[in-house]
Amino acid sequence: MLSHDDPPIVVENLTKQYGATRAVDDLSFAVAPAMVTGFLGPNGSGKTTTMRAVLGLIAPTQGRTTVLGRPYRQLERPSLRVGALIDGTESHPAMTGRRSLRVRASASGIDDARVDEVLGLVGLSGAADRRVGDYSLGMRQRLGLAGALLGDPDVLVLDEPANGLDPDGVRWIREFLRYMADQGRTVFVSSHMLAEVSRMADEVVVINHGRFVTHAPVAELTVDHQVVVRSPDAGRFMPLLVGRGATVVDADGALAVAGLPIEEIGQLAAAEGVVLHELRSQDTDLEAAFFDLMAVSTEDAA
Repeated sequence: MLSHDDPPIVVENLTKQYGATRAVDDLSFAVAPAMVTGFLGPNGSGKTTTMRAVLGLIAPTQGRTTVLGRPYRQLERPSLRVGALIDGTESHPAMTGRRSLRVRASASGIDDARVDEVLGLVGLSGAADRRVGDYSLGMRQRLGLAGALLGDPDVLVLDEPANGLDPDGVRWIREFLRYMADQGRTVFVSSHMLAEVSRMADEVVVINHGRFVTHAPVAELTVDHQVVVRSPDAGRFMPLLVGRGATVVDADGALAVAGLPIEEIGQLAAAEGVVLHELRSQDTDLEAAFFDLMAVSTEDAA
């Protein structure tokens, strides 16, 4: 029996080798309950391979994964515990959306009434009787998410669920996944949309070249900030800032200052008679943090 404090998803020393290619390399992390955890990495970093291993779709070369305390294949009626979206285009194109979900529901022993509920949840009620082959990519993604929700699961594992969605759809899925986590469900979601991840995720796991890079709260990765200074006296002010222990970069005529509070920068300018045209804080966003992490991890791998 899984205790309330146990992680719903655990990846432990996971390695997956395909011939000479190591897609995932000794990867370990745990996903916390009742949160949205973003799974980030560039194309080819091993995200989908890791998710497939978590869902028992591939066998690890080494290591193991567990969901709700067990390997996925050992869960009793797993579709009622874990909802997954790995390929949103998997439904047969000749079936209607409703028929496709009814087939899945029947195979899992789920009542037909749930089909109409999840179609409503994902905004496909009006298209339920259209052929899946006539759906847009975004609609097929919504249908895939509806399938993941059929069993009313505690854990959602979603690979690029916003793929193909228009801006309204992207906003909808962000708010929907946040709602799922607020209801106490665990959401593990990969995405290339870093701005959206920063708005919906509580934590992120970052990998590169199949290897672990970091696992941290979004707020922690974006807490660092720099101060932007514009001044006609920038050439004179820069060494004064460095003398106070700041790191200063001249970026297109503006000084990007790190390591010194904005109040101290303003006081130093006043004391030294430095004219300021602009003085403002600029927080680090998740995109900037991500690319910094990628640069460091690539250097470490070299």
